[in-house]
Amino acid sequence: MRRNSLCGVLLCGAVAAGAQAQVRLDSQIANLADDLVVANRILYSQGVVDGFGHVSARSPVDPGHFFMARSVAPSGVTQSDIMEFDADGKALAGDTRLPYAERFIHSEIYRARPDVMAVVHAHSPAVIGFGITGVPLRPVYHMSGFLGRTTPVFEIRDAVPAAPETDLLVKNPALGAKLAERLGRNAVVLMRGHGFTAVASSVPVAVFRAVYTDQNARIQSEALKLGTPRYLSEEEAALTQRTMEGLSVRSWEMWKKQAGLPP
Repeated sequence: MRRNSLCGVLLCGAVAAGAQAQVRLDSQIANLADDLVVANRILYSQGVVDGFGHVSARSPVDPGHFFMARSVAPSGVTQSDIMEFDADGKALAGDTRLPYAERFIHSEIYRARPDVMAVVHAHSPAVIGFGITGVPLRPVYHMSGFLGRTTPVFEIRDAVPAAPETDLLVKNPALGAKLAERLGRNAVVLMRGHGFTAVASSVPVAVFRAVYTDQNARIQSEALKLGTPRYLSEEEAALTQRTMEGLSVRSWEMWKKQAGLPP
């Protein structure tokens, strides 16, 4: 009897532990969904996205899955808009809402880069010029060291040489894989005539990179009118990245307030 009682206690303990673990996972997902809502609002508030653009986060439960809003303008994203997708960009749990056509940007980057936990895709006007002129986007100040020595450009015509005329959108896994390949180990990839995609180890840092990619493009464009900019060296870029991204929560909290969100 004592042994049965002990087994019962152990079983109850295991069930309780399992329930607690599930609560922790549910809490993680809810927090991630919250971060995605905040990220969308910040990116809109900072002028990085408008009616288009999107941000995603890798699932803390299944690394092959990711979360992203349904196809809706970033300024209006709420937690109820967040959808879960599998590694192929297919919506899960029977969710039949319209997803973003370019979700394959996200699915294929997650597939190629296990270190990436968040992805931002935007059409910032300040960045477009660097993808269409051959002038490389390079870090010009201490906030954008993550750009490294230079920023690669994805040319969609090279990705579909048999049929080079497209609408420039990454709407299938094959194009997503080509984009991920061009991104390589970089933090940002430009997309000719389209925009850019930034990746990071968390949603706040991905937003940080997206905002300061836009800012760097603005500063570099103005500097080029004055003369030849003196760019950050590779070592300066690495050191400034480490310092400033370590402080990125400061920007995240400030941008939340600017977007009218609670702290």
